[in-house]
Amino acid sequence: MVPYSKEGVLKDGTRVTLRPMVKEDREKLLAFFRGLDEKDLLFLRSDVRDAAVIDRWVNNIDYQRAFPLLAEVDGRIVGDGTLHMRRMGWKRHLGNVRVVVAKDYQNKGLGTLLINELVELAGEFGLEKLIAEIHFQAQGALTAFKRAGFSVKAVFEDLVKDFTGRSSDLVVMVCDVLGRDRRAPES
Repeated sequence: MVPYSKEGVLKDGTRVTLRPMVKEDREKLLAFFRGLDEKDLLFLRSDVRDAAVIDRWVNNIDYQRAFPLLAEVDGRIVGDGTLHMRRMGWKRHLGNVRVVVAKDYQNKGLGTLLINELVELAGEFGLEKLIAEIHFQAQGALTAFKRAGFSVKAVFEDLVKDFTGRSSDLVVMVCDVLGRDRRAPES
């Protein structure tokens, strides 16, 4: 896949550039992740404030395994979405989607914009379905995935813990890439 760049417009009129992550994004990524609040960090799988984690990401980019898509405004990273893929095995037709958005860009449509773009990319990669695992307390994420055409397929009660140690539900959402209406639902 040839790296590309696309422009999107948020609800408030802000123009956002969507593009793949490159090695030179290291410092911008660190600034982005270090700017997240504790609640948003809770929902991530890695300690993204650790420079070694970011170094592993930027030094081992393989767009056929994980496609990291960044959202940028005026040179600042404000969102990160990743499409994780398998090339072999019984899940090779599935992809996993993860998205995180800077606090000052939440509720402006950026999450939905990133997710929609990742769904389009999934089709180009030949994937048939996408999966997103979302903490029940991440209501903004649940809404963004729903708007992008994902539906709830399972809820696992008391499977995950919030930042206080209290158990909560994990929601699994799925998007049928092949059967998805190319116009994302508005509601």
